[in-house]
Amino acid sequence: MTSNLLKIGFIGGGKMAQAMAKGFISAGLAKGETMISSCHPSDLASAKAFKELGAESLFENVPVVKKSDVIIVSVKPSVVPIALGDIKKAPDVKADKLFLSIAMGVTIKQLEQFLPSESRVVRVMPNTPALVRSGTSVFVTGSKATEKDAEITKKLLKSVGTCEQVTENLLDAITALSGSGPAYIYVLIEALADGGVKMGLPRDLAYRLASQTVLGAAQMVRDTNTHPGVLKDDVTSPAGSTAAGLHFLEQKGFRAAVIGAIEAATQRCREVAQSDPTK
Repeated sequence: MTSNLLKIGFIGGGKMAQAMAKGFISAGLAKGETMISSCHPSDLASAKAFKELGAESLFENVPVVKKSDVIIVSVKPSVVPIALGDIKKAPDVKADKLFLSIAMGVTIKQLEQFLPSESRVVRVMPNTPALVRSGTSVFVTGSKATEKDAEITKKLLKSVGTCEQVTENLLDAITALSGSGPAYIYVLIEALADGGVKMGLPRDLAYRLASQTVLGAAQMVRDTNTHPGVLKDDVTSPAGSTAAGLHFLEQKGFRAAVIGAIEAATQRCREVAQSDPTK
């Protein structure tokens, strides 16, 4: 049974790696025993999390590459040159593997320079809802990646949500929108619930209502393919409560603040991309 499953390795075992691993298991693409991860010796929490999935968890990067068909690079951007340097320097590593990098701002060109020349690279931007198989992911293929590599990437990412292939010049804005986006939505849900509590709702009920409202509204936009402005108008009756609430949001600069958040996050991604990750 397990022989037909992908052998997936994670270089870096943080929250995003854990979310993807759990999503792959949930989708039936992998089992704990077909996965392996490496993390910093001080990151005992991540090591424990992967062991609880039934995966092997190490404090070295080279064995992860040796034992895997697909390697997901999920360390901080500043750590990428060090982690991949271990692989490039290792004399006994056959690195003609598929590497998927989720490191923010580290370009395809940089990744290919850090790895052995035979490595095939795909740059990926997922988000944490992959944990509940509702992730939003995009990917860009490197110069040596094949059509089969693209298909494997799609299969993995679609198993934990949606997936689209894009060009690399769009990745900074995508990172700011869908990569960071869940954090903005969590703040919105928290604020909606706080408003409900202020007006007398029990806290647990307010969170349930707020989260389901966001989920339902998002599904309406996605599934009906109707412009969100039209859907907003459908909810807004003349002189009604929704109109009053929307007027207050506009007065407080809600729309401008969200647009500004995307712009600020994009600029930060560009700063990381333009910096030297070897320093």
